[in-house]
Amino acid sequence: MAVAMMQTPLQLRLQPRPPAVVAARHRRRLQSGFPPPNPRRGGGWCRCCANADAGKAQAQARRAYPYDEIEPRWQRHWEEHRTFRTPDIGHGLDTSKPKCYILDMFPYPSGAGLHVGHPLGYTATDILSRFKRMQGFNVLHPMGWDAFGLPAEQYAIETGTHPKITTERNINRFRSQLKSLGFSYDWDREISTTEPTYYKWTQWIFLQLLKRGLAYQAEVPVNWCPALGTVLANEEVIDGVSERGGHPVIRKPMRQWMLRITSYADRLLEDLDELDWPESIKEMQRNWIGRSEGAELEFSAVDKEGHDLGANLLVYTTRPDTIFGATYVVLAPEHSLLSSLISEEQRVHVEEYIELTARKSELERTDLQKEKTGVFSGSYAKNPATGEIVPIWVADYVLGSYGTGAIMAVPAHDSRDHEFALKYKLPIIKVVSPLNGNCDSEEAYADDGIMINSSSSSSGLNIDGMLSKDAALKVTEWVEANGFGKKKVNYKLRDWLFARQRYWGEPFPVIYRDDTNEMLPLQENQLPLTLPELDDFTPTGTGEPPLTKATDWVKTVEPLSGKPARRETSTMPQWAGSCWYYLRFMDPQNASMLVDKAKESYWGPVDIYVGGAEHSVLHLLYARFWHKVLYDIGVVSTKEPFKCLINQGLILGEVEYTAYRDNKGRWVSADSNSSLIDCYQEKVPADKVTKVGDHYVLKDDANIRLNARAYKMSKSRGNVINPDDVVSEYGADSLRLYEMFMGPLRDSKTWSTGGIEGVHRFLGRTWRLVVGTPLPDGSYGVGTTVTDEEPTLDQLRVLHKCIARVTEEIQETRFNTAISAMMEFVNAAYKWDTQPKSVIESFILLLSPFAPHMAEELWFRLGNSRSLAHEQFPEGKSEYLKESKLVLPVQINGKTRGTILVDKECSEDDAFQIAASDEKLSKYLTGKGIRKRIYVPGRILNRKGRNEKPTQAQ
Repeated sequence: MAVAMMQTPLQLRLQPRPPAVVAARHRRRLQSGFPPPNPRRGGGWCRCCANADAGKAQAQARRAYPYDEIEPRWQRHWEEHRTFRTPDIGHGLDTSKPKCYILDMFPYPSGAGLHVGHPLGYTATDILSRFKRMQGFNVLHPMGWDAFGLPAEQYAIETGTHPKITTERNINRFRSQLKSLGFSYDWDREISTTEPTYYKWTQWIFLQLLKRGLAYQAEVPVNWCPALGTVLANEEVIDGVSERGGHPVIRKPMRQWMLRITSYADRLLEDLDELDWPESIKEMQRNWIGRSEGAELEFSAVDKEGHDLGANLLVYTTRPDTIFGATYVVLAPEHSLLSSLISEEQRVHVEEYIELTARKSELERTDLQKEKTGVFSGSYAKNPATGEIVPIWVADYVLGSYGTGAIMAVPAHDSRDHEFALKYKLPIIKVVSPLNGNCDSEEAYADDGIMINSSSSSSGLNIDGMLSKDAALKVTEWVEANGFGKKKVNYKLRDWLFARQRYWGEPFPVIYRDDTNEMLPLQENQLPLTLPELDDFTPTGTGEPPLTKATDWVKTVEPLSGKPARRETSTMPQWAGSCWYYLRFMDPQNASMLVDKAKESYWGPVDIYVGGAEHSVLHLLYARFWHKVLYDIGVVSTKEPFKCLINQGLILGEVEYTAYRDNKGRWVSADSNSSLIDCYQEKVPADKVTKVGDHYVLKDDANIRLNARAYKMSKSRGNVINPDDVVSEYGADSLRLYEMFMGPLRDSKTWSTGGIEGVHRFLGRTWRLVVGTPLPDGSYGVGTTVTDEEPTLDQLRVLHKCIARVTEEIQETRFNTAISAMMEFVNAAYKWDTQPKSVIESFILLLSPFAPHMAEELWFRLGNSRSLAHEQFPEGKSEYLKESKLVLPVQINGKTRGTILVDKECSEDDAFQIAASDEKLSKYLTGKGIRKRIYVPGRILNRKGRNEKPTQAQ
């Protein structure tokens, strides 16, 4: 039976470790304080040292150029000379020059470090930053750390290590990795949200929100995770469990800090139009804000006999015209009036349903694909338009946080209500007829039309025959006139729940008096309120935050009266520090204010902001909200924080090939007509696969088609590529260049080791073009192959064509095609007899934003003593961009027989001589008389034989 043989752990263990891994292990041992190798062993730690030395020699022979020598040298140079430091205003910054503020969405420093997906956006911003510097801009390009948050705290709980320690360790690792890639950050401006000097100003902003009534406390239903001991955002809950750890999550009411972002809803919506952002991102924000116009209607609650229960239900609807089709009312399970409306017969059923709903997130509850569920409350409501009583139901597809938490259900004209009504056999009354009269009787009709079945003699309201929009206005006017409701603008956007029951976050700068429980803000001169050192930061299990364990810290006194007080023990969410960090980069050392006005006025807003689309709503919306508040109080001078937004795509893991075997171990093709359910899957190594047409098959059996798919990188799949490994094998410049060459910046791309090898070879060719071929021992001489000769016209044309293309492609962030243009230049340069220094220098400047280490080294070898980081970027000259030659079609007796290459100003006689001497064309002319020649300069050459009728030249 043919089955796949798996390697045993013992077999894997006996395989020799790669030489680079061994050498790295030995370096780590020396750095950790181990004694040096024993000379009696030949100077190595173990027998595999010889393999390591041999591997080093092989790697040196295989490498395309000496990146391992070049890159560390120039990284040290940049750091020692602070090459990319941006001076402050008043301390060397020439503010007469234009500015460009280029910012990455600063990362959360996880313990795993970077994977190759991270440098994609960072490389793009680095190219733009280097390019703008060379164009004469003052460039602000900083980096920092969004380091508070749940992941660090949860890791600390699991390992017993304080989150401050793990955070500092992770930051050091991230910083080291970023520096190894040659990014031109101004490290003098580095910030971390966990530093008291930083979060002092986060707390200050909170106090400004509090002063303006934009921060308040309320009892709200939240996603509470007992295991994590914190409140989770809706996006952090999946199928009733936490996204991190898969712990059960329940809904329960808790008193929480809220930020009144809804007060800025209209401005957040309107100002989107001014932004140079992807339209898809702006649309996501519009949908999240969800502005709608409608009416708030009042239904009075009654029992089954129609007796008034003394409660009025407010329902919000965007379709008041359909009020005659409302056949039931639905309340959210968390509606404040529900408990008073439940009949005794239904109480047990309703309470069970409420408990079941508490385990679901709002995202689950509003999933359109989810089967609708509900329970009858036992009470009824009176439709104000018809006077009829309709049942009140409880259903989780209605949210207490949206509108009024109650809806009038119109099942004939709303798909959710229709599905619910069919399931529970509730009446369906059509009140809107399509304008064309065509309507699927089995589906809900949700569009506008002409009103039918919409009049009542008892209420006096009649909208029959009216268009929907006109009917909606009339109903709204009628309810306002009769005291049954009012016109209403509503938003899907909810106020921002701004508290977490965890330790690792910013403390709230407020206290509560013990005697009155009155909340009092701290004075600004008392900031920062720092986190206390806690040895036990595990969840309390009671819902109380971990900070309650810091009893000495919690107990305080009210400064004015000296009376006992206590501190707030919840902390701010991770979003807090990332809402304004772009401002602190402008003035990171300022101890007296958040940001100096002159610095903010010069640098703001951020010109180019690059990050993942996963932050398209919450981070960007929250940052815009805080920025508008700061604008209103005069801290910032612009209405928006980020002028241009670019979302880079994902880098997926290498393509994985999967084959199928049946229960007898025989291969089964992935396109087989037989079921694959009973087959087991088997991964196939790439070297066992070949491509036939659009499909992948086994090399040994082309009849066996495979599934080929690239997945998002994750530790669980084992497809994460560590950039440290890539840099070690190919160099940082190769990694940078490859990530840009993979495809358009905004698209998702699939990692391929073969692809980076190709880019590495290109850099090797570039190196040898300038430096020459290696010496017999594999090293390179100190000189170059360039000459001081004046470049030819052809060489200048090739160069300036490259300059023009690279410049345009960088400006349009089409980095892949910019690299293609440089590859074309190198191909052309290899055909030249000489490489003029002026041409090669210009090309190196073009290359430098993409491969800065190699460019600096070549620039230095060409005799330049200073870094090229602030050299002027080359400009393409128009006189060299015009084509001097053109391809001319040649017709003989009316048929195109070939083409010739001529000068643009070529005369008719010269064109004919070139055609006559062309080997392909001459056979049609030799020995034959010519009756007529037609020459249209720049377009065509036509020859007519003696016996041919003339034809018009084209």
